[in-house]
Amino acid sequence: MSNRLDVLREAKRIVVKIGSAVLTTGEGINLGLICRIADQLSALHERGVDIVLVSSGAVAAGKGAMHNKIELNDLPARQAASAIGQSRLMHEYDETFRRFGLTTSQVLLTRDGLQSRKRFLNARNTLSRLLEWRVIPIINENDTVSIQELKFGDNDTLASLILNVVEADLFINLTSADGVFDKNPDENPDAKHLSVIDNISELDLDAMCDGKTAAGTGGMFSKMRAARRAAQLGVPTLIISGKKRMIIERVFAGEECGTWITPEDKNVSRRKFWLAYNHEPEGDIIVDSGAEKALHEKGKSLLPAGITEIKGSFESGALVRILNSEGQSLGAGITNYSSCDLERIKSHKSCEISNILGSCNYSEAIHRDNMLIDAAI
Repeated sequence: MSNRLDVLREAKRIVVKIGSAVLTTGEGINLGLICRIADQLSALHERGVDIVLVSSGAVAAGKGAMHNKIELNDLPARQAASAIGQSRLMHEYDETFRRFGLTTSQVLLTRDGLQSRKRFLNARNTLSRLLEWRVIPIINENDTVSIQELKFGDNDTLASLILNVVEADLFINLTSADGVFDKNPDENPDAKHLSVIDNISELDLDAMCDGKTAAGTGGMFSKMRAARRAAQLGVPTLIISGKKRMIIERVFAGEECGTWITPEDKNVSRRKFWLAYNHEPEGDIIVDSGAEKALHEKGKSLLPAGITEIKGSFESGALVRILNSEGQSLGAGITNYSSCDLERIKSHKSCEISNILGSCNYSEAIHRDNMLIDAAI
């Protein structure tokens, strides 16, 4: 595999995510930082690189505009602050990139906008046309209208989904940290910096990442989960400190900053990626050891005979987690049956489904084509 610098310089389409902890101060938007980021991204753009920017900061910008006199203690307050801050944030981006001769566009997304395959494809076509026109899309969650159940949760999650939408080949995550450490450095002075992570799927992310930043909502866990999803798509991730001066320029010049996370050797299909990550799991299916082996080692579909327990209430067509008997995640998939029907046919052979339910539309509880093993959910 090519080294880090080769991959950076060969990248033709990059998704860059900027977190609130980088972009804002206690007084609001950090205008100097926006200028420095725009300067560096403009240089890449001049080389023919497509840039997609996923930016946090609207809520913090709104609070700053209100001189920090408001409390963000519930969803309506955060949505109201976002409504105040989003226009201010976008204005600064638009004016700053304009000084470098570039045009920006605002793209506000909600999770249900990407759950529908038709709307997903529409978003892809729109972003494709913007990039064709050499416009820099600036993407954020539409916090003002998103309901709690359909929120991305954080812009790291949103950025990981955008990688699939625009078919990016590099993900740069600008954060307040100097990269990834083997444990939380705020609580562990002996934490070691990781310059390269070759097998992110083998890491215990819960143990490594146990904190959130004051300004943001994700913390390092969400960044690592996004990187793991990127790795499944075959996209490398670079997590670097967005607060360091000219950091993007420096890494493209060959300086090894932050943490480089290599992609997996075998990429998942973009359809399976969309199925697993654009929907929120509505329940759990627990399977026995035989089913676990069939799924994980043989790539088989999940049959009712291997199911031991159902958790949650869901209809057919819902995304569900697949867990082993110890509660460890094996993957996620679209179920062919509702939770009620699965309760009735669990532990039974497929040939018995018709006698139990009165008909048998599917012999599988979850078909392998609608399942992603080792899903980062």
